[in-house]
This record gives sequence, structure tokens and C-alpha cells, in this order.
Amino acid sequence: MEPKRSNNICKRALLTGFTLFIVLVTKSTQAIDIYADSEVILQNGTAGTLRCTFKSSEVVSHTTVVTWSFQSSQLDNKFSKAAHTIFYLSNGKEYPGLAEFKDRVQFIGDINKRDVSIQLSPAQFSDNGTFFCDVKNPPDVMGTPARMELRVVLKESLPASNTAIIVGAVCGALFLLVLVAVAACIVMRVLHSRHEYEGAR
Repeated sequence: MEPKRSNNICKRALLTGFTLFIVLVTKSTQAIDIYADSEVILQNGTAGTLRCTFKSSEVVSHTTVVTWSFQSSQLDNKFSKAAHTIFYLSNGKEYPGLAEFKDRVQFIGDINKRDVSIQLSPAQFSDNGTFFCDVKNPPDVMGTPARMELRVVLKESLPASNTAIIVGAVCGALFLLVLVAVAACIVMRVLHSRHEYEGAR
């Protein structure tokens, strides 16, 4: 009976240890959610913001790490085969990445507000591709980097903004009202002249 009892105790001890291990691992490596615009369109030669925010249950501290990476969509570009770091923030210090982005990337976010956005200035056609925003906020380190497709185009290729569409619609409506008013005035004058002519007869 003693060996069987000893085996049961060992099994329970192993099960308890395994359960504690799972609980500790799950608690120490929580998930972090990272958000970014799916697509951004910038005019060539202008400055643009690449927005990225994150959601974490932990307090932001000096251990928080931010990494921005870039992979070109142009097959003849040397950065098309893999993502390369263009910006890195750790222990409150900023570190540049690729030389091609060194003087064109500026951190404009507020990490305490969970904002890790950067500004790209000036945007170039060679920037066409995918930008990755990754954040580690220990113990929240398990998360999928947010990805953003950047399109750098000529001014003529920029899509019309909602404001421009609204202004155009309002102007069009006002112009139509003016035409209707002018037409109504002309019709009234013609009718008035006809009545005067018939009265004179």
C-alpha cells in the first residue's frame, strides 16, 4: 500500500507544480494590443504622420520598448526581402535605424498616453511599402506588431478629402439654387410683360 500511496502523492505534487507553472507563465506574459492605420497615403516630398497606439494592462515604464520597422514593396529595393528597423526606443532613449531614415524619422508620440506615432519627413517614393509598429511593455510582451501600408504619390494622385467633397457639394447646391432663382425671375418677367401687353390691347 505504501508504494501506491507514494505514487499518488507524487502525481498530485507534479500536477500542482504544473498548474502553478501555467498560472505563473500566463500571468507573467500577458498580451498587448497594438493599433495602426491599415493604409496611409502621402504626397511625395511632404511630411506625414504614421500613427500607432497600444493597449496594455501594465503601467508604462522605462522598460517599455518601441520598434518601428520597414519592408519595401519595390522588388528592386534592397529592403524588400525582410523588415529592417528604422526607429528604436528603449529606456527612454531613441535610437535611429537604417541610414536612409535616420534624419527623416521623428518620434512624435507620448508613450505615457500609449501613443508611439512617428513622423516621416520628407516622404519619398522609395518609402512605398509596409511599416511595422511593435511595442513591448513588460510583462505585456505577447502581441502582434501592427502593420501599415504606405503609398507615396504625386499631388495629382492624392484622393479627394471628405472636406473637399462636402465643400464641392455645397457649392454645387448653391449654384443650382441660383440658377433656379434666375430662371424663376425670367419666367415671372416674361409673364408680367405678357400681361401688360395684353392689358394695353
